[in-house]
Amino acid sequence: MNKKPYDPNNVFARILRGEIPAERVCDSKHSFAFYDISHAAPVHVLVIPRGEYTDFHDFTSRATNEEIIDFWKLVDTIAAEQSLLPTGFRLISNIGHDSGQEVFHFHVHMLGGAPLGPILAPAQK
Repeated sequence: MNKKPYDPNNVFARILRGEIPAERVCDSKHSFAFYDISHAAPVHVLVIPRGEYTDFHDFTSRATNEEIIDFWKLVDTIAAEQSLLPTGFRLISNIGHDSGQEVFHFHVHMLGGAPLGPILAPAQK
């Protein structure tokens, strides 16, 4: 995979520094969650680590166990607080160019609150 270097001026880094406003959902020692301004479902929350990680692989290979556990526990807390557990929700993380990753700061989209349909349209042959 063609690895992009971490850009400390990416939009999520700027949100973490308070330079760009975001509607906070909740946060923890190592993670922060906020509502996506371009929501794709009734509930659309972005969860990001506070550390400088470009994508899922970078996060899982370089973050401490404490950071990784903190991140996924926050995802679970949000699912409960947003009432997503009874009916279900979707987690999406784009990793690399082919997936359409636009911001190279690891993040997970949490989508729910209504039936979401298929994950992807059938591939074109």
